[in-house]
Amino acid sequence: MKDTKRTNYRLNPDKSHTERVLEQIRVNIDRYGYAACPCRLIRGDKEANLDIICPCDYRDADVDEFGSCFCGLYVSDDVFSGKTEIQPVPDRRKMKKQNVNKGEKVVGGLGKLSYPVYRCKVCGYLCAKENPPAKCPICQAGAERFERFI
Repeated sequence: MKDTKRTNYRLNPDKSHTERVLEQIRVNIDRYGYAACPCRLIRGDKEANLDIICPCDYRDADVDEFGSCFCGLYVSDDVFSGKTEIQPVPDRRKMKKQNVNKGEKVVGGLGKLSYPVYRCKVCGYLCAKENPPAKCPICQAGAERFERFI
């Protein structure tokens, strides 16, 4: 996947697992017209599933906390190098749906935000998530180079 080279993310070194996940993503592209995560149930139309189009909205937090994303396609540097093993990953999508109105903020014309927005102080990249990414997907700066923007 092109995304891994551009953003410095790693694919699972277990080649057979990675090939199975990628094949199932291909099946979902053929079936639904978009790359929905093969490990989650598809709900309604594409709009209802935007959060699980690979790479899903939960990838960064899962990789940071557990060493891999929910389906095990993306892994941390430590898992890729064999320093640590993949841990079980809870389905953040279920948790998000249950907590949809908790902690939302109304910010100017942006409406309600469920997550804080972080800005990379090196290149200006913005992301809305619980924590800043371990590495900026644009300039590769570390998490310490992010500041809370909103």
